[in-house]
Amino acid sequence: MRLVFRTVMALAAVAACWQAVVWLFQPPRFILPGPAAVGAALIEQRHYLGLHASITVAEIVLGLLFGGLAGILTALLLAGMPAFRHVMWPVLLVLQALPVFAIAPLLVLWFGFGLASKVVMASLIIFFPVASAFADGLQRTSRDLLDAASLTQATSLATLLLVRVPSALPSLGSGLRVAAVFAPIGAVIGEWVGSSRGLGFVMLQANARMQTETLFAALMILATLTIALRFLVDALTRHLTPWAHES
Repeated sequence: MRLVFRTVMALAAVAACWQAVVWLFQPPRFILPGPAAVGAALIEQRHYLGLHASITVAEIVLGLLFGGLAGILTALLLAGMPAFRHVMWPVLLVLQALPVFAIAPLLVLWFGFGLASKVVMASLIIFFPVASAFADGLQRTSRDLLDAASLTQATSLATLLLVRVPSALPSLGSGLRVAAVFAPIGAVIGEWVGSSRGLGFVMLQANARMQTETLFAALMILATLTIALRFLVDALTRHLTPWAHES
């Protein structure tokens, strides 16, 4: 609750500074509209913005689901199969170094202008922080826990699932928190490259028509979605790994 209050206060401070800049320098409205003008655009175009925001939310949720699952499975394979780790870890590092945004046009070419290309884009952005954080957590399991598991003659699979995975859940939570911030970026980048729906499409259209209030309104919705997703993931990880926060 305290974090929510601090976030609201920080946003209020940003809005106050924004309004002060508009009052002091009085820029043309098409360059920098005031918060009141953006708020009016949010109200007047609520149905239009809400429709496109729902498309972006679907892309983000599906991307988080598929990218998160792919990252978790990859990390489990890296931890449970040493041969797979030796072969695939360098490959993953090279793929992670590639600018994902640069392949967005290829994704649109391969998967079309519909929902699929945006979901794939968001999934790719989400995959790497989840896989990297979870794999690192699995590798850092306490030696005492592993020694205790070996005394029970537990199999490698049992040790992985019953000892290493619970120990690595806080690291998985950290990866999901990072992914929650970047997931909306992946969806919007995909919409910028090629789409007729979504908040990214709204931004492009508003920018081309110099409807800056609509552009800022879409940005505010996107920022709100990102913050809400971040809080949701944080609450989920706190529920699943209470011992990590207690310690």
